[in-house]
Amino acid sequence: MQKRALLGIAVAVLLAGCSTSKELSSAGQAVKFTDKQPGSECRLVGQVTGSQSTWLTGHDEGNAQRGAANDLRNKAAALGGNVIYGATSSSESFWSSFAPLDSKLVGQVYHCP
Repeated sequence: MQKRALLGIAVAVLLAGCSTSKELSSAGQAVKFTDKQPGSECRLVGQVTGSQSTWLTGHDEGNAQRGAANDLRNKAAALGGNVIYGATSSSESFWSSFAPLDSKLVGQVYHCP
């Protein structure tokens, strides 16, 4: 009986941990997406990948993309950036039609005055 209860608690914790979307930090809230090339006054900081696991959360593309965008914005802020240019999704693949995979967004991070 005790083993069964521990197993149930472990599964509940695992499911709760895997089903949450990545939250947007206060610094990440200041980071904006753009499809227009930043001007010469902006400094390229680097390229960042944001991801959100869809394992055990179902194939909810909207939530997974939102979580990946939040992760991308948080990472951009951690690098000192405030603009993400040319963000593209790399979550679609042959395998994604059969099983839910991680959603990923890749973008170039700039710091603009």
